Parts: sequence; C-alpha cells; structure tokens
Amino acid sequence: MAKKPKAASNTIALNKRARHEYFIEEEIEAGLELQGWEVKALRVGKGNISDSYVIFRNGEAFLFGAMITPLNMASTHIVSDPTRTRKLLLNKRELDSLFGKVNREGFTIVATSMYWKNAWVKVKIGLAKGKKLHDKREDIKDREWQVAKQRIMKNANRG
Repeated sequence: MAKKPKAASNTIALNKRARHEYFIEEEIEAGLELQGWEVKALRVGKGNISDSYVIFRNGEAFLFGAMITPLNMASTHIVSDPTRTRKLLLNKRELDSLFGKVNREGFTIVATSMYWKNAWVKVKIGLAKGKKLHDKREDIKDREWQVAKQRIMKNANRG
C-alpha cells in the first residue's frame, strides 16, 4: 500500500511587515501573470514579496517589487529578471474600485501574501493606510498584553 504524500503548505510568501506598517482595510485575491521559469522557482519557494506594492499603468494593475529568484538550472536562452513588474489579473470592476480608492482616498495597495490555489499562483493584495509611530507602539503594547494575559491564565489554571 503506497503512502500518501504529505500536503505541502499553499503559502509561497508572506509579507509580515505590511500589517506592521499599514492598517489593512480590505483584502482582494488577484491572479498573477507569470513566465514558466517563475512558476518553477515558486514551486521551490523562491518568492519574496516583502517590498512589493501595486502600481497602475494604462488601466491595468501591476505588482512592483516582488522578487522571484531564478533557479540556477534555468534555461540559458531565457533572460530571467528577478524583479520584473508582473501584471495582476483582476476584473474591470475590481480595477476601477481600487484605482478610485488609491487616487481619491489616499490608500496604498500592498501585497500581503502569495499562495497556490489549485495550479494557479494567487496574490492577496490589501488596501492599506499608513500607520503612524504611535499606532505601531499601540499594536506592540496590545500584542504584549495578549501574551501576558495568556501566561496569567495558564498559571491561574494550574493552581
């Protein structure tokens, strides 16, 4: 009887810094237009979206700053650019909504995660507003309080 292979995580890359730097108001799933060598590199886990954000050009959205490191055994006849600007696959209504919010309301769009959905690579993009320093301190304080509260509850349940 053959063993089933363990299910690998669907997540390719996370942008943890985005939640620290911004208030994420809304998240949208978008497809990503990739080349063959990029898909192969992402299967190995060579993606990084920590400094990426979305820009608009000619009515289309593009992921800027995402890094996909090519495999060393990549084909020699293809020039692989690791920081290539990649097109996001969104429908017209989503594009218009995002474009309006960025231009009128001063939002920024950042990539929060990249993952596999069936055979497709998807990017979760977040409509974000920048945090001030005091907001970041408040978040850290809240996080530390949650940890301390769990510790107190754990010790209280022992005795």
